[in-house]
Amino acid sequence: MKSFTADQVRLGFIGVGAMGSRLVRRLLHAGYQLAVYDRNQSNAETLREYGASVATSAAEIVESADVVLSCLTNDDAVRTVYLEPNGILSAARSGQVVLEMSTVSSQTSREVYAKGAKRGVNVMDVAISGSTPAVERGTITLLAGGDAQVFQAAEPIFKAIAQQYFLMGSAGSGTSMKLVVNTLLGVGMQAVAEAIALGEAEGLPRNRLLDVLSRTAVVAPAHVGKLASAERGDYSPQFPVALMNKDFRLILEAADSSNLVLPATAAAFKVNSAAFKEDPASDFSSVIRQMERSVELTIPGK
Repeated sequence: MKSFTADQVRLGFIGVGAMGSRLVRRLLHAGYQLAVYDRNQSNAETLREYGASVATSAAEIVESADVVLSCLTNDDAVRTVYLEPNGILSAARSGQVVLEMSTVSSQTSREVYAKGAKRGVNVMDVAISGSTPAVERGTITLLAGGDAQVFQAAEPIFKAIAQQYFLMGSAGSGTSMKLVVNTLLGVGMQAVAEAIALGEAEGLPRNRLLDVLSRTAVVAPAHVGKLASAERGDYSPQFPVALMNKDFRLILEAADSSNLVLPATAAAFKVNSAAFKEDPASDFSSVIRQMERSVELTIPGK
């Protein structure tokens, strides 16, 4: 299989929202010819100025591209785009490659892979670990599941958008690993929020508490920046609480299917759900705000 360098392949990208649009800009900067499609046409149109062409349908993407990439909202969106009778895989050509980058269940990833294989289409799940700023910097991590030859051929694409990338195993392994990673991300954020709440309940000055906590070795790099944002009361979304809420559901569903109990994850999901209900557009670190409110309720005068 030839290497997917910018001079060898044409790319098509479906789903150019917050993550997808930033991935597209990096690929264009790396010299790839790229057509884009999004159900929200304005999302796609904004990429013209960077050099992308805009397709009027997902089918048009399939017709023009050697490699199709997608970054979609959830399992339902992936199933609609790929698995329905008039979906992408029904129109795809034998030999085409699909790099499906959405965070979905491993079951959905395997179904897309299996249907693609029946038509001679090579589908690889390539989950993204990292926020929108990380996409802009090119520092995301990619977690892939599928054929090793496709993975090797796709390395030039991966290098254009990511700092590191790993083949985890067969189809569905990439999305499985993403759920593993986001278990730590979500539960870790809840642990940080609880630590802050405890510190405030003990009477520690909030700004000093957050500053010193951010300097300790026990706070993960993914959470450090959230402390500075929380100090400013800034919960604008870099990784929206709505997406973390969706991922928690996928994590707990995957655990349930394996008869596995995840008590810390279930507890973190409960607080995350409260934050999501209050402000779906906030960052997933808004669980800090939720826990601080519990301090206000329990300590008179807070």
